[in-house]
Parts: sequence; structure tokens; C-alpha cells
Amino acid sequence: MSETPPRDPGLQPERTLLAWRRTALALVVLAALATRTLAVELGPVAGALGGIGILLSAFAAVSAHLRYRRVLHGFAAADAGAAPLPAGGRTLALVAASALAIAVAGLVLVLTLATPGSR
Repeated sequence: MSETPPRDPGLQPERTLLAWRRTALALVVLAALATRTLAVELGPVAGALGGIGILLSAFAAVSAHLRYRRVLHGFAAADAGAAPLPAGGRTLALVAASALAIAVAGLVLVLTLATPGSR
């Protein structure tokens, strides 16, 4: 009779948490660069958009940390015989939708600024 090898309960969730932290940091940098670049064209609206980007990155970081804690507790419960955690993808869906919205807004802005006589 062979037993399943013991799993390492911390490495995979830890790597996922670190990846989400890097994603959140990249979102902050992107929001800061976009705010700085668009400040000339949009004025105070660029600051508001940058603030929204920073709030989204904070949401992604907090949500990833909460998910990490749930996964660790789920591993402990699964080891005790409880049902596994359901898969959750709300954070990923929100970040993807936000990235798509930012891309569309950027495309509209570029096409608007590139049109002759738009200034």
C-alpha cells in the first residue's frame, strides 16, 4: 500500500501571492506613468484616473492576500478531511476588465489626439 507523498502547503500559494503583489506594483507604476503623461492633455482628470488605478491595485493586493489566507486555511481543513476550496476568479476578472477598459480608453485617446484639427 503506497501513501501519497506529503505536499508542501505553502509554496504554491506563496508564489501566487507574490505574483499578485508584482501585478499590483505594476499597476501602481502604470497609473503613475499614465497620470504624468496625460496630465498635460487631460489636466485634473488624469489625476483622478491615476487615483482609480492606484485604488484598483490596492484592491488586487488586498484581495490576493485574503485569498492566500483562505487557501492556507483550506489546506488545513482539507488535511482534516473537509471539502476543498471552490475556485475563485473575481480578482482576476476585475483586473482583466480594468486592463481592457484602460486599453480601450487609451486607444480612444490616441485616435482622438492623432486626428488633425482635434486640438
